[in-house]
This record gives sequence, structure tokens and C-alpha cells, in this order.
Amino acid sequence: MAAPGAPGPVVAGPVVVAEVVRSGFVEGRHHGSVVALAADGTVEWSVGDVTSPVLPRSCNKPVQALAMVRHGLDLPSDLLALGCGSHSGEQLHVDGVRRILATVGLDEAALQTPEDYPLDEEVRLAHVRAGGQRTRIHMNCSGKHAAMLATCVLNGWDLGTYLDPGHPLQKAITETFVELTGEPIAVAATDGCGAPLLSTSLTGLARAFRALAVATDGPEGRVADAIRRHPEMVSGTTRDERDVLAAIPGAVGKMGAEACHALALPDGSAFALKIDDGADRARRVVLAAALERAGVADDVVRRTGRVELHGGGRVVGAVRAAI
Repeated sequence: MAAPGAPGPVVAGPVVVAEVVRSGFVEGRHHGSVVALAADGTVEWSVGDVTSPVLPRSCNKPVQALAMVRHGLDLPSDLLALGCGSHSGEQLHVDGVRRILATVGLDEAALQTPEDYPLDEEVRLAHVRAGGQRTRIHMNCSGKHAAMLATCVLNGWDLGTYLDPGHPLQKAITETFVELTGEPIAVAATDGCGAPLLSTSLTGLARAFRALAVATDGPEGRVADAIRRHPEMVSGTTRDERDVLAAIPGAVGKMGAEACHALALPDGSAFALKIDDGADRARRVVLAAALERAGVADDVVRRTGRVELHGGGRVVGAVRAAI
């Protein structure tokens, strides 16, 4: 502990990573942090605070899925990708969750996700127009929960308490998370879906995704292969997350709520970012800029990073990266 009056650890202050430009005037700014790892796993560049704990939200799902595969979960690659995903609630996703549960003789009644509408706006509107209600299976984390339940059945673990931090499943996930991030858990919270949520730094998060992306076999390789082969199951058919994964050969990535995103390439380079105010529009812009800086952005990736501002029915500005 530092002596009274001694300077504490140096922590980077807020850094502007994106600007909101309307009619040539900067009317707002988004602060955040970004880290990029070189192919050898060292930090190549960073902005903001990339060493303090953050809650990566659904960025953690591929690591959670890895722990499940290590403990016997054996699903076709499309369903494993769904277990890593935050799905849009499209029919292929709902059907996929039911398929995961059916592999171990369960149905959606076993899910402990909150009841919710589909995540995708158009899918949600169609669901409501058809008289659909909030359901557990339409909640975007139901693929992960189904995979958790399947893992519990395979190991003879209790199904009713699978979200308890002391449950064998959650202990296994914690061990895997600490291993891949290379950091102790500083904060243990509860995610929006009710599952335990573990913290890491952005550097630790990038390190974890790098471990998946460079794997050529074993459980890590299976998780990476599933994400690469089925990006539409990791997110949805119309999401920018899916477009980035499909556009960059060998990419393994996942976004999370509150504007987190992690992505790694098979050469070992990796990226992780967090927008402080949780603005998803800035997440898209900053991720595309980071990939552009690394020389791996094509026209599709650049398009995902374009966020236009409108006035009077026409484009009058944009959210632009400041990294």
C-alpha cells in the first residue's frame, strides 16, 4: 500500500475515440479505450485505459463456450456458434436453441433466461404483429443458456442452480476465463441474462480471443471454427458483427452490451475496445478504424463503420473515429 500522500498508480484519463460531426461541427464526443495486440501477443498500440477491469458482457461468451466444450459439450458447429452468440431471435436461432436442448432431452422450460422479445428490430416487429409475446427462448442469450444446460446434463450437474456462481459449471467457466485472460477476477457481477459476469481488462480480453484464434485443434480450435463457419449464428443475418466476421478471413470475434467488442486473427493479432457511454454507434466506428489501422479492413468492414447523421431527410454528418 502506498504511504499517505504518495502518488497512486497512473490511470489514463478519458480519451476521445469518436466524434459526432453535424454540418461540419463537432456536436458530441464518445470516450473509450482500445488495445491492439501484435501477432506475438504483445501490445502494439493502445488508447485509453486498457489495464483496469471492465465488464465485457457478451464478449465473454466464446470463453464460456470453451469451458463447456472442455467439459464434454459436443455440438454441431452451427449450434456451438449459437452457444457463443447473442442471437437476433430469427427463426434459425429459435430452432437452433430447441435443437441444443433436444440433444439432452430438455425443452425451453428449462431455460432461466429472462423473458424477452427478439433482439433484431424487424424480427421483433414481425413477432409482435403476429401476436408473439416475450419468451425465454427469444432472449438473445438463450443459445448460451441452452449450451449451459446441455453441459450440466452431460456432467450430471444440477439444472435448477446452473446460474449460481458456486455451481460446478460456473466454477469451470471461471477457471477457463482466468486461464485465457491471464488475469485474476477483480469483479464478479451478474449479466443481463442472469449468468455470472466476470471482469478482465481489455488487454486480457484481447489475449483470450487471441488464444482462440491461433488454435488449430482441440476445444479452442472447435470454438474458433464454429464462429468462423457460422457468423450468422453468433449474431444474426443482418448485424454488423456478422458482416465483420464474414469479411475477414479467419476472424474470431464477439461484441457485448455497453459497446464492447473483441476480435482476433489467426496470425495472433487481436483487438478489444470499450466505449465508456455504451454507445453502439461508436463501437462500430472505432472497431472499423482499428481494423483499418491494422490493414485488414475491406470495403465491407469500412461500411460497417459508417454511421451517418441525418437532417431533413438527408445526410448532414457522421460519427467519425478519433483514434
